[in-house]
Amino acid sequence: MNNQKRRQILERLRADNPQPTTELAYTTPFELLIAVILSAQATDVSVNKATTLLYPDANTPAAILALGVEGLKPYIKTIGLYNAKAENIIKTCAILLERHGGEVPENREALEALPGVGRKTANVVLNTAFGWPTIAVDTHIFRVSNRTGFAPGKNVDAVEERLLKVVPAEFKLDVHHWLILHGRYTCLARKPRCGSCIIEDLCEYKEKVYPEN
Repeated sequence: MNNQKRRQILERLRADNPQPTTELAYTTPFELLIAVILSAQATDVSVNKATTLLYPDANTPAAILALGVEGLKPYIKTIGLYNAKAENIIKTCAILLERHGGEVPENREALEALPGVGRKTANVVLNTAFGWPTIAVDTHIFRVSNRTGFAPGKNVDAVEERLLKVVPAEFKLDVHHWLILHGRYTCLARKPRCGSCIIEDLCEYKEKVYPEN
């Protein structure tokens, strides 16, 4: 795919959704961090249902730490891997209080040092909470980038690297939201909704060469 076509795709996605954001419910960087940790191998809908119960009772590192692992589990038990996530969240809250004054650090290395936080989670927090032009590649972005030909790569790191190279600066802040939403609602894994896709004529998808379909 050439850069002219990529720009057309991004311009259409921007026109359709000028101010995209995450579908996770949050009001502070800390709430976002916890929601993103919970979202691993879970849907945003399921995470929002859990945090709607949790945050009115505990939405700071000190308050969640006071719950303890066993006290946190009932709030998040409907989410996959909730036992491991509860352990990681409690450890993360302790580190935030001990090392960062209870605040979420605006620093990649410090974020990735938190239990349950990898590169993707750090990218989401840096982008959505702090306005960094990072691109968090999840399963939707990986699929859309490969299927459309926009930024193909063999793994999420390769796709992220490619996206960072080919996406113009003016689009970098929002591109990962556009691609996630496009993959979630239009470019579906099993059967893409090509007939209702606003970038269908620009897409380089060929069903025979894409193994998911």
